[in-house]
Amino acid sequence: MAQEPAPVPGIAQPSPAAPVAQEPAPVPGVAQPAPAPAAAVPVPSALSRARPQIETFLTAYGELLFGYHDYGLNQNRTGGSQRDSRLEFDTTRLVVEMKGTLPEYGLEVEAEVEFEHGGTGSALELEYEEFGEFDQELDKGGEILVEELFISKKLGQNASLAVGRFYVAVGTLSEFSRPTDYLGTVRDEAETGIIPNTWDEMGLRLRYKFPWGLRLTGQLVNGLDSTGFSSQLWAVGGHQRRFEVQRATDMALVVRADVTHFDGFIFGVSAYRGDTTRNRPKPDLVKACEDANDREVAPCGYVSAPLTLLDAHLSVRKGRWSAKGLVMYGHLKNAELVSQRNSRLSNLLGVMRTPVSDNALAAWGEVGYDIAGVVGLSDAHHLFPFVRYDYVDTQFKPREELYDNPRFRRQIYTVGVAYNLLNTVYAKLDFGHRRLGSDVFRPENTLRLATGFNY
Repeated sequence: MAQEPAPVPGIAQPSPAAPVAQEPAPVPGVAQPAPAPAAAVPVPSALSRARPQIETFLTAYGELLFGYHDYGLNQNRTGGSQRDSRLEFDTTRLVVEMKGTLPEYGLEVEAEVEFEHGGTGSALELEYEEFGEFDQELDKGGEILVEELFISKKLGQNASLAVGRFYVAVGTLSEFSRPTDYLGTVRDEAETGIIPNTWDEMGLRLRYKFPWGLRLTGQLVNGLDSTGFSSQLWAVGGHQRRFEVQRATDMALVVRADVTHFDGFIFGVSAYRGDTTRNRPKPDLVKACEDANDREVAPCGYVSAPLTLLDAHLSVRKGRWSAKGLVMYGHLKNAELVSQRNSRLSNLLGVMRTPVSDNALAAWGEVGYDIAGVVGLSDAHHLFPFVRYDYVDTQFKPREELYDNPRFRRQIYTVGVAYNLLNTVYAKLDFGHRRLGSDVFRPENTLRLATGFNY
């Protein structure tokens, strides 16, 4: 049997260990008390609010434009614009697009900010359509615009729902607005001559993509403001940007269908329908009636002035060919009443106040062929000689009371060349010849050079 060591003199010895109390063993057949709950341990707030992994993307593009014009700006003279020789340089736009996605939840947030003409501020604009009046344009000295800001949620594999600000799904520019998407130095003059350029509004958007290549888009957005409609630019000025808050009393419905089944081809149609009366800054387009209740703004209702747009569009990128085209028709109901009321608007509103036509028509197309390989460049380069044709008539088949002014029927013939490196850095040069609707008006010629990037 082992013996404990004897104590050594001069060295402290440890005290013997105290006896440990033992819990009594449970007695069979006798209920035992429940154990006391453990005290809750506080969880740091940083752990209780863990952020998911967000995938972020940042893209941008910028445009610079140099132009030579042989005509003056005033087209309202008897023989059209005067002969002139002027150069214009423009920091056309810088657009930054940010996107954050949560793939696990099918969520996406997208924002796009555009800086136009190099900054912001106010400027004077000479309105020849209004007898040469000067108008204060708060957004023409340069603009900073939030063109897109929306949250999108995937609904299954083929559908998505978005709420916020996004492009109105009409025409070609809602899908192809980047400078490497088209061949000319500027966006087409036909489309931008009757509707807002890269038109954006707020609302709801639903997209559904069928497996066999049909893509449907439906949108419910705020409508236009008819105080901005005019002879020269039809519905372009109806885009609500004059006030901080946009009126959505009159909503618009947009439906678009695109076929993407054939490789390199996208073609489809779109339709827009929305009233424009109750989005005016003041309720000044109301119906007159007897015994009206003066406690109501519009006791007999408003004059309805719905705007309808229909278009058919095409995009081709097949082999060395690149082409785009569009035909768009627009109709404004009660255009005469809108014109009468617009003629009495205040100068301070900054609108043209010229009669607006009942109908408008626009068509354009461009086609180019990549000859980079022919001239010895590698596949990283693209070199497109191209031709383009624009037609726009902002007084197409107007009412009998309105003079069909040929000044507002324009045709533009453009020839040029577009170069880009891997669709990132580009340079374009083209020559445009514009003819108005009658030979009495002097033709207008423009030579443009554009360059920029697309990252």
